[in-house]
Amino acid sequence: MTAPVRTRGSEELIRAEEPVLAHNYHPLPVVVARGEGAWVEDVEGRRYLDMLAGYSALNFGHRHPALIAAAHRQLDRLTLTSRAFHNDRLAEFAERLAALTGMDMVLPMNTGAEAVESGVKVARKWAYDVKGVPADRATIVVAADNFHGRTTTIVGFSTDESARRGFGPFTPGFRVVPYNDLAALEAAVDETTAAVLIEPVQGEAGVIIPDDGYLAGVRELTRREGCLFIADEIQSGLGRTGRTLAVEHESVVPDVVLLGKALGGGIVPVSAVVGRREVLGVLHPGEHGSTFGGNPLAAAVGTAVVELLETGEFQRRAAELGVTLREGLSRLVGKGVVGFRARGLWAGVDIDPAIGTGREISERLMREGVLVKDTHGSTVRLAPPLTVTGDELVGALGSLEKVLGFPG
Repeated sequence: MTAPVRTRGSEELIRAEEPVLAHNYHPLPVVVARGEGAWVEDVEGRRYLDMLAGYSALNFGHRHPALIAAAHRQLDRLTLTSRAFHNDRLAEFAERLAALTGMDMVLPMNTGAEAVESGVKVARKWAYDVKGVPADRATIVVAADNFHGRTTTIVGFSTDESARRGFGPFTPGFRVVPYNDLAALEAAVDETTAAVLIEPVQGEAGVIIPDDGYLAGVRELTRREGCLFIADEIQSGLGRTGRTLAVEHESVVPDVVLLGKALGGGIVPVSAVVGRREVLGVLHPGEHGSTFGGNPLAAAVGTAVVELLETGEFQRRAAELGVTLREGLSRLVGKGVVGFRARGLWAGVDIDPAIGTGREISERLMREGVLVKDTHGSTVRLAPPLTVTGDELVGALGSLEKVLGFPG
């Protein structure tokens, strides 16, 4: 007889990871085995409301039926060709993504960090070929407290020492200015500037929302000074803030937009650089590429994601439920919450340090069946799937109130 397969519990699985996985993450002690919609289950069958949504990669929830169906259909046909050949899914994906974002061209990649690296390369190439910056002199202006990924180029212009320390020497050509400071930005831009690269909302920093007029000011400054405006919408884009893109809150159209996370529907890594033809048109065969970029499976899932967003349903849900989120958090200010920032279904909540660190609050919420993630000390991020219901959202806020020590 065949011996039954022994299943390992959460504690055993967590211990098993310790000797064989590099310690580049510090996850909450929950082992997720299944997921559907806004809910996940651990290996013991305990249910949790997912209020993080994979840092916005799961904007449409776990295993959205339309996205799973698109993936299944494509898995039965073709998954990869490399870009050595054309495939029958890529044209529609690029057409519809360009139309959704109001851009001309698409450069498909895989991860968010790849999209940022690609945006950097494109900006430099544009600076040399179009703007006329002398060879190897191009600069890119970025904002302090940014998070654009963890490749060596990107961490080189991070101001987070835990991301930078021990990974130099770093790629030159970047200037860091304070976020939300147009005067500092203007002082940093000169004739060598290829682009200004910023997040319309700084996610990892704690959902930092700039003052009204800042994004419009960046757009006007870059247009006047003859450099590109690159908006990193990898976390903020694709419905999260109540608009397709966060820059739309100020009716701003950048030259280049970086997308990722939600573009893959929580199924496969999909990212893209979308931009004006005069910018992305500087690339020629052999100058940039990715074996998996634009693969048929990714294109099929990405097209299904775009189709969901074309209806406007998820943008409306994020805007409407965002009101519930803000109202609920407002009631907690002074009751363990010292402040918060929210846009759409996205919030950074600053916890009174006397009550607990962000990590401690996240662990308490986990025990109440709600999953969130801390950042920067006592700040907790909330970013539920856009499929979350009003009742589920209210329930999560009630759990937060409970763990802060003020039960309703």
